[in-house]
Amino acid sequence: MTPTTEREFAQHVNRHKRELHVHCYRMLGSFEEAEDLVQETFLRAWRHREQFEGGPGFRAWLYRIATNACLDAIRRKGRRAEEVGSFAEIPWLQPYPDRLLDEVAPRADEPDAVVVARETIELGFLALIQVLPARQRAVLILRDVLEFSAQETAEALETSVASVNSALQRARATLGDRAPAPRSEWSGDAELSEQERELLRGFIETHESGDHEAAVKLMAEDIRVTMPPAPMVFDGIDALRPLFVRAFEADDSGDWKLLPTRLNRMPAAASYHRAPGAHEFTPFKIDVLRVRDGKIAEITTFGTTVFAELGLPPVL
Repeated sequence: MTPTTEREFAQHVNRHKRELHVHCYRMLGSFEEAEDLVQETFLRAWRHREQFEGGPGFRAWLYRIATNACLDAIRRKGRRAEEVGSFAEIPWLQPYPDRLLDEVAPRADEPDAVVVARETIELGFLALIQVLPARQRAVLILRDVLEFSAQETAEALETSVASVNSALQRARATLGDRAPAPRSEWSGDAELSEQERELLRGFIETHESGDHEAAVKLMAEDIRVTMPPAPMVFDGIDALRPLFVRAFEADDSGDWKLLPTRLNRMPAAASYHRAPGAHEFTPFKIDVLRVRDGKIAEITTFGTTVFAELGLPPVL
């Protein structure tokens, strides 16, 4: 039975709030814009509640509304990248705290599943699908990530099954061998590996001590550093050395404290900075690490937008 009062309706839709937020985040790659789109989804759902006939299709109905709200936002904001040579091409890219990903409830038929798998939420995947046209992006997420049937996807997008299948083929062709693997091949592990934890500890220790020579030993020779929304890209150890000097060797560089955390199923460090003469460490940035072959292969630096959502203290 469809809820009749606004309070009943809110209680009903709130069960799906986090998974809808993750869906909108995948579509746009922006944590903050996903927040707005979930609210838009709930408003649209309430206004058109009489269109839902009740029964087990409520979740699919909400996804239909959310997907179309995202498509409208993508068209309005122009949220599509021409290419993804690095995260610098996606200035709207933001991270997603793991502690919120863990709030997504498993489906009844998969009670023990890791609902938000690393393969579908890492920054690389989020960035990659931003090159797809909006409807292809929606089809890929609904079919290959959420495992909607072709019929369910067609109904969500108000199109035909043939159009859905065609869009999925084109999306997979565009992504090539970087398209999502079948669910049966996903790692099913939301935890960091021991190697990732060890490198994160080393990253934190060398950052706090200012020992950039030790930090270099943790990094791959071809390491890449980007700082969305800034357009800069730093490729290789030599390109990073001026950053080390500014951060650690300048007379007015101050002091650092870092806390380990996780974003997008990846190791991350939240940095707090204390300026010379100050008494407290205040939030400064978050570094998300990608590990490859026992080294830090990529660092993506974000601002303090999601500090509160990570459950981090406002000062140290």
